[in-house]
Amino acid sequence: MASSPCGNSNFDSGLEIKTRSVEQTLIPLVSQITTLINHKDKPKKSDRTLAAIHRVGQAVSVAVGRFVAVGEAIATENQELKDEMGQACFEARRAGDAIAQLTDVGSALPSQSDGRVTVFSDRTGMVKAARLLLSSVTKVLVLADRIVIKQIITSRNKVLVTLDHLERVSTFQEFVQIFSQFGNEMVEFAHLTGDRQNDLKDEKKKARMAAARAVLEKCTMMLLTASKTCLRHPDCESARINKDAVFHRMRCALEQVIEIVTEARSCGENKILPASIYNGIKDFKLSVECLRENLYSLSPQSVGSQLEALVERTEDFTDSAYTSHEQRQAILGLCQLARQDSQQLVHAWIEAQSVHAKEATEDMEVAILKTCQSVNDLRRELHKVAVSRASDLLKVHGEQLPLRALKAAGAEGNLEAVAEYSRKLTEQKEQLVETCRLLCHVSGTEPLEITCVHAEETFHVIGPQIISAAQTLALHPSSKIAKENLEVFCEAWESQLCDMALLLREINDVFEGRRGDKRPYLSLPRPGKHSANLKTAKAVKLDAEEQTSMAKLGLELRLLSSDMDTEVEKWEEQEHDIVRQSQSLASMTYNMYLFTRGEGLLKTTLDLFHQAEVLSEEGLQLCSSLRTFSTQLVDEEKSAVMTEMEKLVALCQQLQMGAKTPVQGKTATFQKVDSSIQKTRGILTVVLSLLPFCNKLNRKYKSERSSLGSPQDWRERQEASTPVKEEGALNGKNSNGFGVKSLEQHMTGLNLLESK
Repeated sequence: MASSPCGNSNFDSGLEIKTRSVEQTLIPLVSQITTLINHKDKPKKSDRTLAAIHRVGQAVSVAVGRFVAVGEAIATENQELKDEMGQACFEARRAGDAIAQLTDVGSALPSQSDGRVTVFSDRTGMVKAARLLLSSVTKVLVLADRIVIKQIITSRNKVLVTLDHLERVSTFQEFVQIFSQFGNEMVEFAHLTGDRQNDLKDEKKKARMAAARAVLEKCTMMLLTASKTCLRHPDCESARINKDAVFHRMRCALEQVIEIVTEARSCGENKILPASIYNGIKDFKLSVECLRENLYSLSPQSVGSQLEALVERTEDFTDSAYTSHEQRQAILGLCQLARQDSQQLVHAWIEAQSVHAKEATEDMEVAILKTCQSVNDLRRELHKVAVSRASDLLKVHGEQLPLRALKAAGAEGNLEAVAEYSRKLTEQKEQLVETCRLLCHVSGTEPLEITCVHAEETFHVIGPQIISAAQTLALHPSSKIAKENLEVFCEAWESQLCDMALLLREINDVFEGRRGDKRPYLSLPRPGKHSANLKTAKAVKLDAEEQTSMAKLGLELRLLSSDMDTEVEKWEEQEHDIVRQSQSLASMTYNMYLFTRGEGLLKTTLDLFHQAEVLSEEGLQLCSSLRTFSTQLVDEEKSAVMTEMEKLVALCQQLQMGAKTPVQGKTATFQKVDSSIQKTRGILTVVLSLLPFCNKLNRKYKSERSSLGSPQDWRERQEASTPVKEEGALNGKNSNGFGVKSLEQHMTGLNLLESK
């Protein structure tokens, strides 16, 4: 028998696929190879079967040839990868040729008659060729991925060099020039890292990348105003401290990004997450439940030690000065109950071992169930304490009283008042930091734990920065730039509070079992649709400062879309037109939020405007559904729905007209982006007021319809009852959003620095 055309192959099983793009590239190839290997080995093959095998084999060979050509071009452009890439391309081409030869079965005659080796006569050779092909192609892709990592590192290095120059500037003119360069470099870095974040398979790495990018996003505007303040007041110590803290935090965030993409371990194994109670309970339950299968896999002492370690972690709750006496007693009581149930389990376990039982006895089974139930009850109580604490803090701190007082005291030049309110802000910061730590214990997933740690660090850092900015303003109360600087840091604090509210909602979703991702709503332009402005509009990307200006408004969009999801879930009829259209609006709004962060499907302003146009069309469709829905309502109810619907129609039409209106120039484009997001926010606010009201009416209508003869009877009966309309139900949402400062205002402020 002829030897396999592939010969011996060394399958590299150590290659780890870390990105979705590499994985998605391999899927079609794996599918085709699987087809070849898994063909039915029948004695007689039809011409159709032979033709299909030949066609697939040739398609694989051609695809590999094209793929290798690209790999060789990459090797030519990147000499440091030339040898490795060349070897991988050689192996891929050899494996592709082998598969083409093995699938060259042009007739139904047995291949042995002419001495040829084919997939039918040498299945082992086909398997070897397939393994070599997948290994070599994967290696080419992984090597190509190194180029992406190299681009991110190169971009980071450019940003660091410019950051060093910015830190050392002494004249305003030099600062303006270098900051313009810095902005362009940050835009490039933001897009490279945003694409990388979306491509990562590891959810923990994605969460860490998102946290680092969030720091860079918020610090960019802080760096601008803190540097301006230092230039205006070069001898002010508090201004220098404020500026140094921003530069230090940006460098740490840049370093964290590189650690993630290169998997470096320069900062203590990438800062291991603190042990959470949620994970402790999960591991403890797993150990206990494993006893059903194997009574001798663990020792009773190890289970007891595991529980005590778990109970020790609850001290973060019980030792807190902010935990009420009732909550503390409830936690301690549940810990004691878990100990008692665990002791009963150990007693039943030892008895079962003494009689050489092979599986858990009935007493053990009961004890296992009770032990698991007691730690579940403990987890539930801890979740309730952490979430209620966070909710209460957000309500109290939502009024921003210390921040307002600090701004006022600073503007008055009252250093004593600044010191007093700084102490209050410090106390608030400590409460928030501790609450983030408690939320980390009950978050439920490692990505959410990472987000909790990021929130804790952010509050810990921004608090002192606000205080130093307020001290600077108090020393220079007539300085407009010092006032603007304090405003920027206060806005960052408020933004983090918004992030914390979203984090709280996500933790609740995990606890309640609602972990579905957002449905992707792919509404990017398609040929022949939404293309009216393609010739007159120019697609641009927001730079780093513009994205920072949009950040708070974007966060509000995210909150609104999340609220919309929550309201939609309350409907019993998930296929109702109002529900489906509201879901689409929420999903599109979430895409627009991602745009403000430099992430997601919408890459340019033109993409955003197309999305806004599609959203307005969906909103008008929702208006049509609401009009149909209102025909079954009584007068007052119908009037209430129609009033809100008319507002929705007007907002959708305004958004549609604005999205279709072409603009020229950076300033006009940025203003159009701002207007589109503002109008979208208004649309969602109206829809959010309608959803619970319509849901209530829909449930009432269904209930009445089941007991009355017809909708007309139901309407006549309702005319004699109390009207359902409630102003609060329709107007309960506050539509006032955060104000947005454009980049142009900041740059104008730079030019007027001396007059300030």
